[in-house]
Amino acid sequence: MSDARLSCEALLKEAAELIGGDTPRLDAELLLSYVTGWSRTSFRAWPERDLNAGQAARFCRLVDRRCEGHPIAHLLGEQEFWSLTLKVTPSTLIPRPDTECLVEVALTLELPPNANVLDLGTGTGAIALALASERPGWQISASDAVPEAVDLATENATIQGLPVMVRQSNWFAELPPGSFDLIVSNPPYIADSDHHLGQGDVRFEPSSALTAGKDGLDDIRRITAEAPTWLSPGGWLMLEHGYEQGAAVQRLFTEARLTGVETRQDYGRRDRFTIGRKHHAQR
Repeated sequence: MSDARLSCEALLKEAAELIGGDTPRLDAELLLSYVTGWSRTSFRAWPERDLNAGQAARFCRLVDRRCEGHPIAHLLGEQEFWSLTLKVTPSTLIPRPDTECLVEVALTLELPPNANVLDLGTGTGAIALALASERPGWQISASDAVPEAVDLATENATIQGLPVMVRQSNWFAELPPGSFDLIVSNPPYIADSDHHLGQGDVRFEPSSALTAGKDGLDDIRRITAEAPTWLSPGGWLMLEHGYEQGAAVQRLFTEARLTGVETRQDYGRRDRFTIGRKHHAQR
């Protein structure tokens, strides 16, 4: 991309044409806002405003990287989730808007005011921090097997000023003994051979956060098998999964003797996560 034309509108128009895809203008505006510090609304109010040569050159470099497929979140170093702005790095999955549906349902569950909550495979800390921002009385902890993710989630908790304890653990393996009223997770659920792994943003995200065996259910099998041991009587398990995996995940929940099992949909009305509850008498 050339930086010869320095007005906001000229650069945005050229960038949008180059970026293409579903939201080219939005992508261009987000990058230009990041470079200049100006709000996106200011580009419409003052389209003739000029950038200096340094700003234009930096913007063009970012546009070139976006054209190569690099996710906007990685270029900006942050991603909006719920009401939070979270720091993002290539070491973790980028939080998706549909995962907010899981947070919405979690907030409606029958839970004590001081509920003990665990977010497994927390990544950026998105789910745990969203819940903490809405329920300050809950005792929320999070875990991830990847040291860089633990550091990132801890940093995001500090930035947001939210008391979420983050530990390194391969699912439940290294966690201290506990009994949780709610266990929630967005685990890897893509099959190793899925062709989507070569498309879009996932090309630049860690495979450890995406893939889970031949059918994408390896990690979900492990979590559902072990979760009842960690749930308090009446405690809930909520897992995000692929839109075609609802029936299979329901079977795994039932095999784990969870009750009230049901699959809920995301914003696109696709089966996206399944919930179930440990029976009050179950040990």
